[in-house]
Amino acid sequence: MDKRLQHIIKLRENGQLEEANELMVALVKEEPENGYYHYQSAWTYDSLGKEKEAVPHYEKAIQLGLKPKILVEAYLGLGSTYRTLGKYDQAQRIFEQAISEFPEAEHLKVFYAMTLYNLAEHSKAMETLLNTVIHTTTDEGIKNYSKAIKFYSDKLDQTWE
Repeated sequence: MDKRLQHIIKLRENGQLEEANELMVALVKEEPENGYYHYQSAWTYDSLGKEKEAVPHYEKAIQLGLKPKILVEAYLGLGSTYRTLGKYDQAQRIFEQAISEFPEAEHLKVFYAMTLYNLAEHSKAMETLLNTVIHTTTDEGIKNYSKAIKFYSDKLDQTWE
């Protein structure tokens, strides 16, 4: 990572968000085909609460290509940003694409569940969250009941006599 980008990231981490954003925008103008710069630019916009400005940078970063570890985070950023903008269908599409490419990325599934909630797909949202809890927990109580939680995860509205 070059020194300019390291400096920008440090500024962002230290809460100097406007300055970080200005420098990042300038860096993207210098290298508009650098996907990683677009990803970092989107992140600076998100940090400022400027979600609308972040979207095209996330989209461009994904289009240009990123290393898998960064790509999964770009999908998360874009999907989450769409969700916060109320663009739930677009968020759902992004999260479903991301989960198909990175099925082991459990954190994506939590944000996907939030999107499903916003789309009033409450049963599917709960099923997604419950299965994510089962796969990620270290809690012994949840582990002990994981079969029951898994069984009921898609039967929350069902009753037995």
